[in-house]
Amino acid sequence: MPRMSRRTLLRSLAAGGAAAAAPSLLTACSTGSGDSDVSNAGKKLAPWPAYRAATGPKPDLAPTEAGVQAGYTAYPADLVKSVSRTPGDGSTVRVMSVSFGTPPKPASANRFWAAVEKALGVKIEYTIIAQADYQKKMATVMAGDPDTLPDIINVFSGFVLPREPEFVRRRAEDLTPFLSGDAIADYPNLANIPTHAWRDMGRIGGLIYGIPLERPLPGSTLWLNQGMFTDAGMKEGWTTDDFAAVVKKATGGRTYALGAAAGSNFGNAFHGAAHNAPQEWAVTEDGTFQPGWADERYKAAIAFQSGLREAGSYHPDATSISQIDLTTLYYNGTVGSMQDGFGAYLPKYRESKGKLTPAAALPYSVGGEPGGIVAARRSFGYTVLKKAKKERIELLLRILDYLAAPFGSQEWELVHYGVEGTHFTRAGDGSPQVTKLGEVENNTNLPLKYLAEGPQVLFVPGMPDAVRALHTWQRKVVPYAIRNASFGLQSATKNSQGAKLKALIDDTVTGIVAGRLPLSEWDATVKKWRAGGGDRMAEEFAKDHAANT
Repeated sequence: MPRMSRRTLLRSLAAGGAAAAAPSLLTACSTGSGDSDVSNAGKKLAPWPAYRAATGPKPDLAPTEAGVQAGYTAYPADLVKSVSRTPGDGSTVRVMSVSFGTPPKPASANRFWAAVEKALGVKIEYTIIAQADYQKKMATVMAGDPDTLPDIINVFSGFVLPREPEFVRRRAEDLTPFLSGDAIADYPNLANIPTHAWRDMGRIGGLIYGIPLERPLPGSTLWLNQGMFTDAGMKEGWTTDDFAAVVKKATGGRTYALGAAAGSNFGNAFHGAAHNAPQEWAVTEDGTFQPGWADERYKAAIAFQSGLREAGSYHPDATSISQIDLTTLYYNGTVGSMQDGFGAYLPKYRESKGKLTPAAALPYSVGGEPGGIVAARRSFGYTVLKKAKKERIELLLRILDYLAAPFGSQEWELVHYGVEGTHFTRAGDGSPQVTKLGEVENNTNLPLKYLAEGPQVLFVPGMPDAVRALHTWQRKVVPYAIRNASFGLQSATKNSQGAKLKALIDDTVTGIVAGRLPLSEWDATVKKWRAGGGDRMAEEFAKDHAANT
């Protein structure tokens, strides 16, 4: 098998959004008067931006209102132009975002960087934060002098940042006058961002402070080595018994059907959803918030996973291996599956070609009930702007509008692939093929896609069958997606205590599945979680939900 580079693996993780919320290193930052009330309760709520679909190439596979993505089996032959004029004024714009890539070449020696600057009409000073350093760097930014803030800041959703909304309300520009309702019409590509992304980003104090990075409905997904699982008897409509039998048969020697990484709770998200357990929070018809941890179906999922581990179906390093190393084991056939974000499909297909066929697992049924899938937060973070004069904010929004160009546009191609003949060439079907330079100069290493991005579509260059398979899978599972009811809502207790409380849950899940703790420990942990702030979170989410409904 060809050697997998670390850069390739990092790119894979970035696409999948594999980073999980982790206990934060941040300390609470001080607040000024009036900025600590970030709840939406009792506030006049700013209307969401008025959605206006962008014009562009018609997809080969149609999207649905329920959340199935548009699919393109071939790259569009005629690209549209989505921006009418150069957005910038020649000034310098300072930006900051998370990164899953390697540090880019400096601007003076980077033709991709230069091409984007020319198209935007500005000079870009980019502070790029490696995912592993994000919490620590954000602590410094949030506590620092407001005058030193970058103009554009990516707030990554992969971590819990204590008092994050308080920081945003205190330091970021209120974008409500620029984006709420019909005001967003001045920025057509931003208006093309669907309402579900804005909703899951959420308001702060009733106002709109950010621009969401839209993501597809399916979230954490169990990615299979299709051949391995098919040979072991995988079939559509499988049950818990079928799943257990298949993974046991697919395990042998130094091959394990189930792979997992440290912090993933043995791939617990997939199993919890298959058991139809709420994803952290459910809300009843009367607006009461109920924690998924207290649901018997979640406890049953933990017990089921424990049985799979006892049977030897998990890789023995499932509690300690990194996601990067797990990805290597998946590609080389040591493990037959791994949990990753749905967005990881592109590198999964691209890097697996000729070695294995990746496939998103269908959920198994439990007690005759069809299993669910994890519904992702439809916003993979959001972008805020430093407080500035009206003219400056409008310039920054024009830049983000350019970066949010839709698939099938000239602007999208530049931001995602660079310059034709330099960073990519075209295959026989017209799809971009990355050059050697494009492997180094790209929007993974210069992560513009984490500042703004148009709605995501299903597209795998040169692999139409992969697109059809993904679209078919989505049509089957999207009706059973289980959404975390707290997405887009504010809770002061979660802002201050959420990371610590989640660590309590995760440590217990991992301990039970690994066999270090008895299943009977679970009820005591849930009781401790509720007393430590879980019940307060439920009350606060319910109050905010009522204000937003």
